[in-house]
Amino acid sequence: MNVDVKRFPQGLTMMPRMRVVVAFLSVVLPVVAQSQSEQDYKKLVDLNMELVLLQGPSRVDGVPDYSSPAMESKRIELERLRKQWASIDAETWSTSEKIDYLLVYARINEIDFGLRVVRSFSRDPGLYVDLVKRIPYADVPIFEDHLQTFRTRLENVPKVMEQAKSNLTEPAKELAGLAIRHLEHYDGVGQGEPWRAVPPEGTIDWYRDLIGRLKEHHPNLVPLAKEALAAVEGYRDWLASRLDQMTEPAWIGVEHFNWFLRKVRLMPYTVDDLEMLGEREFARWSAFLAIESNKNDRRGVPSLRLATSKEEYDARIREAERQIRDLISEQKLLSIPGDTPKEFETDAFWTTRPGGYRHFWEELQYRNGLNNHIHASIPGHRFDMFMRKYVENPIRATCRDGGRIEGWATYIEEMFLQAGIMDDIPRARELFYIALMKRAARVHIEIEMQKGEYSLDEANAYLIENVPFMEENLGRYDLEGYLRRPAYGSAYLIGKIQLEKLLSDRVIQLGDTFDLGAFHDELLTAGFIPLSLLRWEMTGVDDEARRFWEDAHRR
Repeated sequence: MNVDVKRFPQGLTMMPRMRVVVAFLSVVLPVVAQSQSEQDYKKLVDLNMELVLLQGPSRVDGVPDYSSPAMESKRIELERLRKQWASIDAETWSTSEKIDYLLVYARINEIDFGLRVVRSFSRDPGLYVDLVKRIPYADVPIFEDHLQTFRTRLENVPKVMEQAKSNLTEPAKELAGLAIRHLEHYDGVGQGEPWRAVPPEGTIDWYRDLIGRLKEHHPNLVPLAKEALAAVEGYRDWLASRLDQMTEPAWIGVEHFNWFLRKVRLMPYTVDDLEMLGEREFARWSAFLAIESNKNDRRGVPSLRLATSKEEYDARIREAERQIRDLISEQKLLSIPGDTPKEFETDAFWTTRPGGYRHFWEELQYRNGLNNHIHASIPGHRFDMFMRKYVENPIRATCRDGGRIEGWATYIEEMFLQAGIMDDIPRARELFYIALMKRAARVHIEIEMQKGEYSLDEANAYLIENVPFMEENLGRYDLEGYLRRPAYGSAYLIGKIQLEKLLSDRVIQLGDTFDLGAFHDELLTAGFIPLSLLRWEMTGVDDEARRFWEDAHRR
């Protein structure tokens, strides 16, 4: 405590007792203030956990509850928690603590955006398909200790389908069409289904497949499975009968998109900025592909041969991981803890499809396994998720910012190219440029979809026309996600750009003492938080974060 002696009348001195009191307060008050700060931070931690729970659906008899009363209750609770957050004074906190304060602010905004703008519970029929589509993928026979859980899941299917009919008060026609498609057709990509030489046609056919398997091993479950099948068929018919009367759009518009970028993603860009950056990066990688292909053609470099069997493909993936780990070790690109798994799964599994068809990632991966293994496995998503256990901060441990997650996985693709992973495999460099072209093209088409300028089919046609190896199934699979989850498609490229800016800032700051591996280690253990906040913490530069801090304090 600093005592302002000017406020005492001239010529007077403090009485001895007053001097004792002032001395006592000068010691005690900082402790009290510190204790209050600690209490406020604990309040923030507790508040964040309440918000984490609020983000998930409540349940009634084990079924997720997306009813209007449940959503209204969620809105009321969100406002209560927002007021609690606003009551916390974080002005004197450290930079790291202020970042945590902004993370809670962004989570509040994310929940608000879901309730106010996206409204999947009332607009997106696919939400309810997602709740039941994986049930028939179950391995049969079912272990005894899992039977009751599986029985309950089957019993809940009709409840979910009936709830959907009540909740969908404003279904978007395009999203309803996608839901019907998933119910009736195989998506051509496959996401966790058991292998079939001829895949069942959509969720409805998978329930028929399940009934056939249950007849042999669990005949007592067949009636429940038939009821589940009837429920999903009834839901399909209900949607189809109303499709022509649905007038709500699937897109959210530029104003909402910009709000999400600033208030949730905490990105220092607008939709116009994203379009410009996406076009620039697409042109750069398209040009690099043309130059690389010309070089390889002129030098007579043979084309890459497709793997012809699962054994060959698996061997290639293991070799790709060896190359990745060797380069990491040789150039000290990052630290790999001793308890890291010895190998990671790949994201594009071996499969054979009717007519020899391959989707986009299979075309790339079956030629060379490096690109997607870097992005999705090591040091990409799987390794990145493994490193989360080193995030001790209780708020950051709950964060999953798409720009940070996908930005890292996209950044390392080009980083490994520059580090020399392709020096001895020149044709594989072309595959990296193609993958990056695809990620850049997403920015334009996601924005055009969310503006209402492109339908999903038009966006897919654009993707197929502009990206080598692209085909309709993988394109549709990706684009559906970006239509239903606004701003996620652009997170790959924009996060990469932010990360490169952060890297450049640190190189300039540290000069000859900069260490690339140490930079990557710091990033990987800081949590999945917006890169604008990481930049503030790692560099001390707050030109981006300041605007978010100011936004947060406009009560």
